[in-house]
Amino acid sequence: MTPARQLPSRMVAKVWGREHLPAPFSAPEGETIGEIWFEPPPELPQVLVKYLFTSDKLSVQVHPSDAEAKPGEAGKEECWLVLDAEPGARLAIGFEREASSDDIAAAAADGTIERLLTWHPAQAGDLFYLPAGTVHAIGPGLSLLEVQQNSDTTFRLYDYGRPRELHLERGLAVARGVPYAKEHRGSVAQRGQVLFDGPHFRLERVEGAPDAATLTAYPGALLVLPLAGEVMSRDSAARA
Repeated sequence: MTPARQLPSRMVAKVWGREHLPAPFSAPEGETIGEIWFEPPPELPQVLVKYLFTSDKLSVQVHPSDAEAKPGEAGKEECWLVLDAEPGARLAIGFEREASSDDIAAAAADGTIERLLTWHPAQAGDLFYLPAGTVHAIGPGLSLLEVQQNSDTTFRLYDYGRPRELHLERGLAVARGVPYAKEHRGSVAQRGQVLFDGPHFRLERVEGAPDAATLTAYPGALLVLPLAGEVMSRDSAARA
């Protein structure tokens, strides 16, 4: 049995990040930290977990599937758990109505793509699963836990005039111009223990000691993310 251990983490500065982070994190002076990554362990190299902290909008973007990624790349499906949301905080996921590649390209070029997207009000406990090909953006005032395929393949369609590279050709090739499926959205209260069970990872909520069924479901390596209280193992402990 692999002993429990705390994964190395690293802070990633972003133009949309924050100078002041919620406890237990602290941003280096003068830096705006947008993400905190936990390095995937050798036993689970395919899953990446990170925190996101926003003070501004992220780019409108999309990720490819494994089948659409080029050699040397990987596809990216992801799941967001909202940890905290300021009043009025929103997430853009999917389109208000079906949009063609030409519609998306024109709206990305003239900056109206935000109006084509569906902006979902967000609050703590909300859960969103984003299949590859889902066009999305994250608004300001949010703290998210993101569980995803271990991939950083991102195609920006629109970035509010910021001087960063766009990837219109590749993004349009994989973007699904459709509304966001209702079954991909939920909440911790609605879902119960199994928050998400997909092709690349499974996310469960466990309070207290895991029962026999949970232990049987995870005979191998797993990632434990303490959100409240303390997690104890035979040889270590971690506190949220």
